[in-house]
Amino acid sequence: MPEEVPIVAAGVLSHAEVFRWWLALCVILAGVLAGDAVLYWASHHWGELLLDWRVVRRVLSRAREERLKAAYREHGVKIVFTARHVMGLRAAAFIMAGIVRVPFWRFLAVDAAAAMLGIPVSFGLAYFFADQVYGVLRDVHRIERWLTLLAVAAVAAWLALRTYRRSRRP
Repeated sequence: MPEEVPIVAAGVLSHAEVFRWWLALCVILAGVLAGDAVLYWASHHWGELLLDWRVVRRVLSRAREERLKAAYREHGVKIVFTARHVMGLRAAAFIMAGIVRVPFWRFLAVDAAAAMLGIPVSFGLAYFFADQVYGVLRDVHRIERWLTLLAVAAVAAWLALRTYRRSRRP
């Protein structure tokens, strides 16, 4: 699950006074860092095996892998810091950090520093704009009802057409 979902949910629930905001923020930060540490640890121990999968090799040739590893050895800390703020790149960057053996203490320190910048901003935006989130959710539920009605009508039309065609066969 992308970490943005629990961050925004915690911000909205804190605004609704379900959680204390400071406790929710601490738990979110701890959970995010724990998840990142698990990615690093798993790739540190089994990452090279992942790179030998046929599906991975179709995307990541040996030459490209070597260029990526060289870039990590030279700019690993910068890559980890930047990737922390880019959904979709984050997991791959943290996995590669484990594979190229960026020291764990350095990985965790840079990741924590980047998380201390980005996560409170996301949490704060969700907290302060929770009223708009409720409005968006209300609109989403309205659209879901219309889509459900449309789907039921489409299934009913398909069944009616199918029944009509079968009744016309000799």
